[in-house]
Amino acid sequence: MDTDDLSIPTYNGIISEAEKFNHDLTLQFGVLASSCKDDDDYLNQAEAMIKDWLEDEDFDVVADDIFFGEYVDLEKSRATLKKLLSNIAEIRKTPMSEREYEDW
Repeated sequence: MDTDDLSIPTYNGIISEAEKFNHDLTLQFGVLASSCKDDDDYLNQAEAMIKDWLEDEDFDVVADDIFFGEYVDLEKSRATLKKLLSNIAEIRKTPMSEREYEDW
């Protein structure tokens, strides 16, 4: 699927929120969409990816990969990732069939 296929809450809660912090983070979540079958699959994979990043003992090395070697504040990047997890939890409160989608 493409990011255009995501529900409006998912797009805003993940893609737009990531973009507020850093475009390279947005790219990570944009690429992820290509391996997902639907909105819920995307949320599951995004959540798993974020948790893997946050749980890695070498987060500074992980951050180097996420941001393609660009310097970022590690604490702010962790806070952004935690915000994305919170957004995912909120999005999941609405069943996929009741989420709004763009009419392309």
